[in-house]
Amino acid sequence: QVQLMESGGGSVETGDSLKLSCTASGGISPTCGLGWYRQVPGKTYQGPGGRQLIASIRSDGTITYEDSVKGRFAISRDNAKNTLYLQMNSLKTEDTGVYYCAADPISYTHYMCALSWGQGTQVTVSS
Repeated sequence: QVQLMESGGGSVETGDSLKLSCTASGGISPTCGLGWYRQVPGKTYQGPGGRQLIASIRSDGTITYEDSVKGRFAISRDNAKNTLYLQMNSLKTEDTGVYYCAADPISYTHYMCALSWGQGTQVTVSS
């Protein structure tokens, strides 16, 4: 199973920017939709890992964002590098959490998209 690894998090102030990266230990099928998820202590969501889906990108390039990050975050992928990115601009305190990458909810149960969760990367935004 392909292992994912997130990086790029950090402690920043409101209004700052961060760029997260997600690399894979092996190849990711370009047919797999991918997503960035956020985990916040005490909160559980329906869907993969019980984490909140923040942004997703399908194989056809269709992109979806959670309402609170629209206009501020941008998801992209480089299939040649098996890497997923999340550009985070105008950060707010409510963006704080541990960010993970994984297959998106549609691809999550497909055998070709069996991707293991990484350790996540912590993003802390302070005012």
